[in-house]
Amino acid sequence: MPASVLWAVDLFGRVYTLSTAGQYWELCRDSQLEFKRVSAATQFCWGIACDNQVYLYVCASDVPIRRREEAYENQRWNPMGGFCDKLLPSDRWPWSDVSGLQHRPLDGVALLSPHWEWESDWYVDENFGGEPTEKGGWTYAMDFPATYTRDKKWNSCVRRRKWIRYRRYKSRDMWAKIPSKDDPEALPDPFNDLSVGGWEITEEPVGRLSVWAVSLQGKVWYREDVSHPNPEGSSWSLVDTPGEVVQISCGPHDLLWATLWEGQALVREGINRNNPRGSSWTIVEPPGSENGILHVSVGVSVVWAVTKDRKVWFRRGVNSHNPCGTSWIEMVGEMTMVNVGLNDQVWGIGCEDRAVYFRQGVTPSELSGKTWKAIVAGRESDRSHSGSSSSLLSAGCFFGDEVRGSSESAPSDNDTSEVERRDPKQLLPEESLDGSSNPRGSSASDTGAGRTPGCAGEHSGPTEDRGDTAAALGPREHSDPASPPAQLPWTSIDLKEPKKAAGHEAASCPEAAGLSSQGLCPLGTEEPYGADDHPLWAWVSGGSCAVDTGSTLKWFTVQSGLSPSAQTLSLSITPAQTAAWRKQIFQQLTERTRRELENFRHYEQAVEQSVWVKTGALQWWCDWKPHKWVDVRVALEQFTGHDGARDSILFIYYMLHEEKKYLHVFLNEVTALVPVLNEAKHSFALYTPERTRQRWPVRLAAATEQDMNDWLALLSLSCSESRRVHGRLSPQAIWSITCKGDIFVSEPSPDLEAQEHPLPCDQMFWRQVGGHLRLVEASSHGVVWGIGYDHTAWVYTGGYGGGCFQGLASSSSNIYTQSDVKSVCIYENQRWNPVTGYTSRGLPTDRPMWSDASGLQECTKAGTKPPSLQWTWVSDWSVDFSTPGGTDQEGWQYASDFPASYHGYKTMKDFVRRRCWARKCKLVTSGPWLEVAPIALGDVSIIPACPETEGQGHSIALWAVSDKGDVLCRLGVSELNPAGSSWLHVGTDQPFASVSIGACYQVWAVARDGSAFYRGSVSPSQPAGDCWYHIPSPPKQRLVQVSVGHTSVYALDENGNLWFRGGITPSYPQGSSWEHVSNNVRRVSVGPLDQVWVIANKVQGSHGLSRGTVCRRTGVQPHEPKGQGWDYGIGGGWSHISVRANTTRASRSWSREREAQGPVRC
Repeated sequence: MPASVLWAVDLFGRVYTLSTAGQYWELCRDSQLEFKRVSAATQFCWGIACDNQVYLYVCASDVPIRRREEAYENQRWNPMGGFCDKLLPSDRWPWSDVSGLQHRPLDGVALLSPHWEWESDWYVDENFGGEPTEKGGWTYAMDFPATYTRDKKWNSCVRRRKWIRYRRYKSRDMWAKIPSKDDPEALPDPFNDLSVGGWEITEEPVGRLSVWAVSLQGKVWYREDVSHPNPEGSSWSLVDTPGEVVQISCGPHDLLWATLWEGQALVREGINRNNPRGSSWTIVEPPGSENGILHVSVGVSVVWAVTKDRKVWFRRGVNSHNPCGTSWIEMVGEMTMVNVGLNDQVWGIGCEDRAVYFRQGVTPSELSGKTWKAIVAGRESDRSHSGSSSSLLSAGCFFGDEVRGSSESAPSDNDTSEVERRDPKQLLPEESLDGSSNPRGSSASDTGAGRTPGCAGEHSGPTEDRGDTAAALGPREHSDPASPPAQLPWTSIDLKEPKKAAGHEAASCPEAAGLSSQGLCPLGTEEPYGADDHPLWAWVSGGSCAVDTGSTLKWFTVQSGLSPSAQTLSLSITPAQTAAWRKQIFQQLTERTRRELENFRHYEQAVEQSVWVKTGALQWWCDWKPHKWVDVRVALEQFTGHDGARDSILFIYYMLHEEKKYLHVFLNEVTALVPVLNEAKHSFALYTPERTRQRWPVRLAAATEQDMNDWLALLSLSCSESRRVHGRLSPQAIWSITCKGDIFVSEPSPDLEAQEHPLPCDQMFWRQVGGHLRLVEASSHGVVWGIGYDHTAWVYTGGYGGGCFQGLASSSSNIYTQSDVKSVCIYENQRWNPVTGYTSRGLPTDRPMWSDASGLQECTKAGTKPPSLQWTWVSDWSVDFSTPGGTDQEGWQYASDFPASYHGYKTMKDFVRRRCWARKCKLVTSGPWLEVAPIALGDVSIIPACPETEGQGHSIALWAVSDKGDVLCRLGVSELNPAGSSWLHVGTDQPFASVSIGACYQVWAVARDGSAFYRGSVSPSQPAGDCWYHIPSPPKQRLVQVSVGHTSVYALDENGNLWFRGGITPSYPQGSSWEHVSNNVRRVSVGPLDQVWVIANKVQGSHGLSRGTVCRRTGVQPHEPKGQGWDYGIGGGWSHISVRANTTRASRSWSREREAQGPVRC
């Protein structure tokens, strides 16, 4: 999970952030603004300053916020002078928008606010539907409005062309004031509270935000048109309320709650994609009649509230269908405010100590959590006081020693709790350790004197005084002093401070007590807190803080876990001494082993050859018809020879006509062990060369997922031992991914790309690597990147194993937790009825009314399960509005019949319709992968190693396309730093879908409209190049993917046709034409030797049809780069392959032929 931040405001109006990967509060050092409260979302934070104005903080990113402005120039043909800008009175404006209804001259398009800047001047868009237009960018039609074409015809009476200009948001990493309208009467009132949410209301790629605000007069305002491309929004709209509102909270989805002056809560209903402002209000009564609601905070399906007596409440039964919930549940603790962040995690601010608390134990099954835990993270400025603890210790003023001195003569529960809680840099009140049943107060040294080192020494009183105070407060729960602070059983918070302690404190140190207890600081001071004080917080926001159940945070442990003496000891140990100790211990162990074995050397070995057998009960998909699952007994026999070599045989015993028979498989012949995507069975497949050619692997199924993983791990280890394939993967390995997301690698043989007698593809051995990805890209430098189904980028760490492979089948290091999220889609189908309209009753020949995308299988909401038992649901079913082809406002797509071409609008000939329902599920596994944050990617390409450019010391070129279509170039990528350092944005006129960089820095890309582009002047000194060259697509085809090798360029269109770019020369790298190679292709990968590998969609075998088969192009040579035929390998069920790391030279004849041609200039 990438690092995210928690936002907070202290009592002095300073805004801090705390990263989930760090342990220091960092101050937002932008201006002298003082804030009252903030509300955060991913990459954004809205705040209200002390001047009651709204400010926006946009976090810096490698991808800029760009928005394209468009204007259309319209002309009509005149018999006298040809096309001119003199139009008919009934025509549109000479300069207009795309609809022609609004006047839009170029000089009339202004920036929305001072926080924007123009990237360039206006220019003509010469691309039309993926095809380049004639010079000038004109498109022609018979009249306004009509269908435009790029070719001029005899009846083309009007024409238009599109002008484009990009503006960029420049106010990043700073607080930008939200602009208001010029009319003073239209200005909203000064604001008192705001909340940001609503980013999960719609599934559109461009995120939309809902910003709600409350004015000092109790009015509610909504900010229009706030989204990632337009973070400021456009204007404020007043929303009517039944009363005066004091506070408001907006969740990520469709929950919106507000509090009234009278203590009641308001719930907004009717919030959806088409109406993010909602439609009506519903009043919810407070938990009790005496104390109304003071503060409320909502998440996806939770509501937390704080009443006027500072009690914390949880609302039961809240969901999208019932936003009001059912009842209130009182929670332990007293807070001034609470905030619900991502994943429904909860933060709060203590009532008395003003510390930030985190609610532990919040899970999808237990949304209320278990305990409150204080965040003891220090501030960034505290690093300058790193020596303060040792100084205080030497001066006798260290608070922990002070408490320990008291506990020596009279040990008590209070003292042990105080020792656990104290820290030289962070001193938090002892009340936060209270038990749930016995509330207690605090000692005098806890609040006032504890914040000033000088006063702490004066206040160290006798033990009897502390014992009397503890006795007066009543019995307390005992906590083990040996337990670390991160594991204390905190179950409640009682923050009541006794008056007696405060008075004693004020008498001993009046000045410090007055300042610290009231949270005040003299004006003009740079640091309002001492080095050992914890900040006093006023507000916290977790809207951009992603914390999962398994997240490891450093917020709850003190920063120096050792005593000063232990720290001094650890710092005094040098690496040289450590190495000497290790060597000495190793020598001693070796000598001991030699002595113990000396007396047994004259004995002969009892067994010269060992045999090991594992048996079990599985199910086997029989080879004969009718094909079905039959119960079998399986035995794995592994034997070891005199030379230590191991080999194994798998026996499958089955019954045929009441006769016991068996099938055996030599594991040294197995080429792949693949888990099979099956909702009903935990099955896997064994491939051998013979069964690969037949398209009929040995399929086995286990009773449980654990049994399947155990067999997979054991068989994989046995196969690797038989083939003597162990350890780290080769930098030149071939990577592939199945449609299930499993990752496989194959070590290339020198004969794999031989010209005369190549190694057949079906004899390649594939071994599985832990993790889960959608695509992977490799380079022979050892740099490997992958992208998950949730568009998260991952980088290979160099390990092997992970997932279900443990022990000997996995490396002990470089294995990390990996997660992935994907959407499961089903379709609701309806047919038109002349009486009732569209209904769920279809014709007998129709598809099921709830089905998959093909309509062949029935899929209902209740019956649809995650892809496998490894996946768990993380959301409810919702309408997917991003379905290709477009949808209407309710998500429906229309067509004339099933199946047909669907569109997002209804016509007279549309008799059927469908809409897509999506539900997200999540998988958590492990593998040798580390996440690359924070930009989500759709495609990635790494430069293949070229023999002509190896050893030149350049950084490794890596290009990518974000999930929003931005083209990026990664800087700082090397073998030692495969993740790189930062992204460099490469400007484009439209969103892109695929990118590929060749061995000679030739960069090709495909836009989402299917057009191809070539990036000019890319080199190590100019990694981003200078400009894009538009390349016409194949006739009437839309490209979806491109792959570039050493000199060859291949592209794939949406219909599965594979194209080769001909005419490419060093002087003309764009090429001249597209040449058709093959059809029925799903994915293509071109290697550094111009070898071509694809994933074929359909391959016919002797036993059936196989989809998703790995295939290699044969006969590829310099004089015939398109090749001659296909060699079919492993399959089916594969979805991706990358051979861009395989630089193994095929044969000497191939090298001599290339040398005869002369060197290729890059």
